Amino acid sequence: MDAWTLNYEGYDPDDEGLREALCTLGNGVLCARGAASEARADGVHYPGTYRAGLFNRLGDEIDGVEITNESMVNLPNWLFVQFRVDDGPWFDPSEAVLHEYRVELDLRRGVLTRHLRCALEGEGTLAVTQRRVVHMVEPELAALETTFRLEGHDGRLTIRSGIDTEVRNTGVERYRELADLHLEPVASEELDEQTVRVVVETNQSRIRIAEAARTRVFDADGEPQQEVARRWFDEDGVVGHELDLDLVAGQTITVEKVVAIVVGGDPAISEPAESAARKVGVAPGFDELLRTHVAKWDQLWDRFEMRFGERVRVQQILNLHTFHALQTASHNTIDRDVGAPARGLHGEAYRGHIFWDEVFILPYLNLRMPVLTRSLLMYRYRRLDEARARARNAGHEGAIFPWQSGSDGREESQELHLNPKSGEWKPDNSQLQRHINLAIAYNVWQYVETTADRDFLRYYGLELLVEIARFFSSLAEYDRLEDRYHIRGVMGPDEFHDAYPDREDPGLDDNAYTNVMVVWTLQRIFELLDLLPEHMRHDACGELDLTRAERDRWQDITRRMFVPFHGEGIISQFAGYGELEEFDWKGYRERHGDIQRLDRILHAEGDTPNRYKVAKQADVLMLFYLLSSEELDRIMSSLGYDWTPAQIPDTIEYYRQRTSHGSTLSALVHAWLLARSDRARSWELFDYALRSDVADIQGGTTPEGIHLGAMTGTLDLVQRGYTGLVVEEDVLTFDPALPDEVPRLDLQLYYRGHHLRIALDHACLRVSAPPSGLGAVSIACEGRRLELRAGETATFELEPDPDG
Repeated sequence: MDAWTLNYEGYDPDDEGLREALCTLGNGVLCARGAASEARADGVHYPGTYRAGLFNRLGDEIDGVEITNESMVNLPNWLFVQFRVDDGPWFDPSEAVLHEYRVELDLRRGVLTRHLRCALEGEGTLAVTQRRVVHMVEPELAALETTFRLEGHDGRLTIRSGIDTEVRNTGVERYRELADLHLEPVASEELDEQTVRVVVETNQSRIRIAEAARTRVFDADGEPQQEVARRWFDEDGVVGHELDLDLVAGQTITVEKVVAIVVGGDPAISEPAESAARKVGVAPGFDELLRTHVAKWDQLWDRFEMRFGERVRVQQILNLHTFHALQTASHNTIDRDVGAPARGLHGEAYRGHIFWDEVFILPYLNLRMPVLTRSLLMYRYRRLDEARARARNAGHEGAIFPWQSGSDGREESQELHLNPKSGEWKPDNSQLQRHINLAIAYNVWQYVETTADRDFLRYYGLELLVEIARFFSSLAEYDRLEDRYHIRGVMGPDEFHDAYPDREDPGLDDNAYTNVMVVWTLQRIFELLDLLPEHMRHDACGELDLTRAERDRWQDITRRMFVPFHGEGIISQFAGYGELEEFDWKGYRERHGDIQRLDRILHAEGDTPNRYKVAKQADVLMLFYLLSSEELDRIMSSLGYDWTPAQIPDTIEYYRQRTSHGSTLSALVHAWLLARSDRARSWELFDYALRSDVADIQGGTTPEGIHLGAMTGTLDLVQRGYTGLVVEEDVLTFDPALPDEVPRLDLQLYYRGHHLRIALDHACLRVSAPPSGLGAVSIACEGRRLELRAGETATFELEPDPDG
């Protein structure tokens, strides 16, 4: 096993969808699934190419209800390369006699390679090696190189290199009853004997996309192959060039395909079709593209690599997670109006929408490429007016950000949701998860705290926080008898519970996570106002019309917000949670085996999880994930509750026993929370979270797209969880809890301009700053605080773990 290579030996049609998702190549703007080049969507293969931020909306009618869904659009398939020998059948791995079939994803270099050898009809063998890249320097470019060699046979090789325009969004089975045709053809044309161009347009958002593909043939010495018969073909929606070559046994030829994909609205273009033709016309060959592509990946790995112990499989998966995080959001993403899709740019699950998963993504990026975090936060800021309008329409002040966000910031959550267990369409109440606002607020705070970016705070961040605060302030209802504020009609992160079993209207009262995080947000606003110089604070308050009366109400909420409890000091997930029925976990596991998606099982049986003390994923426990025990203690004290951090372990255990882990985010949160109190269990859950996608532990979800939050969450668990890293009041504080299974951790952090190198083992923490003209930064660990200057190393000897 190699920590830098993902290998698949043999061809397995049942596993092809998973391989395609995990072998996706991308650059932060454009991603292409790792489908075989000869494949079209057929139930086994699903070639998908996606562009960040490119959405289209289609309508349907279900049970008499008019609905619309906005989806990230599957673009024309640029990969298409078919081949055959002597007019035999076109190669199909499902039909061919394969002597060898191997796929290798080189994570270090960002290259996907396929090796195959197949028997020819009659005699002889065809050997094929393919390499592909989606260019990390020029985000509009991608390339596919295919090398052929005939063994034991002379024959005619026929190759079709084209663009498949007959594509739909059919990559998610449960969406297939819905409209899926997003593209209208505009033009398909041969620009010259090497180049084909296709232009399409989305049929609702009216975005024009142009793809230009240049195909060249070279001999074994890298010289242009002269004796090639070429002809244009246009067949079944595929357009391109068909090439015929006569080869003798042992002769090698290489077919190089370079593609430019340009979208209307791209920076520094005149018009997509013209720009695509120009870009592909001046693009270098595969080898030069590969050289610059690998050089950029080397730079990225220098910043993002982490070395975590000596277990190759663990290191391989961490490298894989880093790789896919950077393919979804990279330096190429900066200043583009895009968010971080929950399922990456790797498939069509969740329709490419942006969720609260950002709360697991952006804190990781803060300490690696903070300018990228800023750009992703600007995606939210640009949609603030839409969020304000949504709040007004709901009768509230401030802003309500959507649970699912796409092109323009309106709510993209489905009105009806298909239960694949029963085949029934049910109302989808997930847009009641108002805590999406709190995830945005948390990310703003984390970014400002980490970077000290006062300009972002003054012109964008504070406005986001104020409008989020206004919404929750208007949502909170004051009960004079209790002298408490309540927030009603919401859902928490759990998602299994969307209503009370005895009520018709959806929504829950006083979700503890929501209520506490509202208080936290209000308190942070007051702190952030204090960070601004007096003149900036005065201007900001004037522009935002932030009055003394409004701030007084917010202060009152921070002292009188209601938090539900039950039992022996257990924070209730919501008011009334403690009165629900206990669930028969043992019986359901015996009957159903996998009960991660318990909600679907219960609904298919005519029951509902609303009756039971169950959870899909961390809900109350998210408080312990996002906030330190000291922060939470201060909040509870300010609210007048007799609660102490000593009650955290019992609360974790209470909900651990009642959680099905129906989300890939769940195990990593639990692993983080147990990092100190139960190291063995934490490592077990960390390993489970690592395998979420690479082993498709949810049984078929990863082929529809990776789980970006779970991937970056595992990276952040290593980066901040096991190092105990907190940025607070301009101090980088460490409180290490390195797992027993890991002797050493090495990583690099970007903090206040410094590229800090961190070396941690069980006895010592070393933080080094390279030489520069930057000022010192404060580093703290185990009660000691040092000023680290450029060119120096801060060393902290660690106290032995009494439980170790």
